[in-house]
Amino acid sequence: MTAPQPYRAAEPEARPASVPYDPELEAGLAFFIDLVERIPLRAHTILENRAHFASITPSMEVQADGRTVEWEHRTIPGPAGSSGIEVTIVRPRGSGAPGAAHDGAGAHDAPRPGVLGIHGGGYVLGTRFFGTGELIDLAERFGTVGVAVEYRLAPEHPAPAAAEDCYAALVWMAQNADLLGIDPARIVVSGASAGGGLTAAVSLIARDRGGPAIAGQLVGCPMIDDRNTTVSAWQYDGIGAWDRNNNDTGWDAALGAERGGERVHPYQAPARATDLSGLPPAFIEVGSAEVFRDESVDYASRIWAAGGEAELHVWSGGYHGFTGFSPDAVVSHAANDARDSWWRRILAR
Repeated sequence: MTAPQPYRAAEPEARPASVPYDPELEAGLAFFIDLVERIPLRAHTILENRAHFASITPSMEVQADGRTVEWEHRTIPGPAGSSGIEVTIVRPRGSGAPGAAHDGAGAHDAPRPGVLGIHGGGYVLGTRFFGTGELIDLAERFGTVGVAVEYRLAPEHPAPAAAEDCYAALVWMAQNADLLGIDPARIVVSGASAGGGLTAAVSLIARDRGGPAIAGQLVGCPMIDDRNTTVSAWQYDGIGAWDRNNNDTGWDAALGAERGGERVHPYQAPARATDLSGLPPAFIEVGSAEVFRDESVDYASRIWAAGGEAELHVWSGGYHGFTGFSPDAVVSHAANDARDSWWRRILAR
C-alpha cells in the first residue's frame, strides 16, 4: 500500500500578481529572510530549522538584561495524559514574587492584567523564548504579568496538542490568579503567526468549555486555515517571508493525512469554525503582502457577522512580521500605535 500523498490545493488557472511591498520595508524583509528563513522549511529540514531557530533566539538572561522586569521558570500541569508544561513568568520589577505581590511599603498591589503569550513558528518551530520579548514590553509599559508557554510541536505532536497545552496554561493562570497577582477577569491571550492561530484556537476552546474568561485576544497575522487556497496564499508562492510552501510544510506536520479534509476541527485550524459567536474581543492585524491576509480578513468578517467584536488592521505593503524587522518604517509605527491603542483599551475594561 502506498503512503497517502500530502494535501495540495489545486493551482489557479492564472497566478495572481502579488501586492508590492512598501519600499521602506524591503531591507527588513531581506534581513528577515537571511536571518530566519535561510534554510527552506520542508518536511526533511524541520529539525535543522529548529536548531537554527534556537541559535538566533536570545536567552531570557539576554532578553531581560537592562529591562525593568523579573522572571522565573515553572513547570505547570499539562492536559490530561500529558506531562507538565514549562512556562516562563514575566512581571514588572518590584511587583513581588508570585504569591507575595506587594510594594515596598508592604501594602498589597492591586491585581494586574495577565497575558498568556504564545510564540509563533508554523506549529513546528520555536520555543517560548521566541515570544517573551512581547511579554517584557507589556510588563514594562502596561504593568502586566505574562506567562509564556512551551507548547508541544508538530509533527511529533499533531494538532490540537499545541492548542490543548496553551489552554491548560490559561486554566492554570486563572486558577492561580492570586499566586500570580493577576486579575482573572483581565487575562488576554496574545500571539502571532502560529501563535495567532493558537490564540484563536484557545479562545474557541475556552468559549466551548465555559471558561476561563478571556478579556481579549490579540490575533497577529494568524495561521488559521490549513487549506492554503486564498488569493493571498497564491500571491506569495515562493515569494517573501513565510510563503505558501512553508505554510504547506507547517500544516502537513500539524494535520497529516487529515489536512484539507472534512474532519479538520476548529481547534486544529480555527478558520474551520462555523460558529464564531461568543468570542472575546479580537484584535487582528496582518500585512497586505503576505499569505495570511485573506484568511485574517475572512475571520474578522465572520466574527462581525456573528455579532462579535473584532478590530481588523491590514497594513499596506506589509510582509509577515514586518513590525519586528522594519521597526523604523512609517507603516510599522502606525501598526505599533494601533496595537498599543488596543492594549490600552482592552486592559482598561
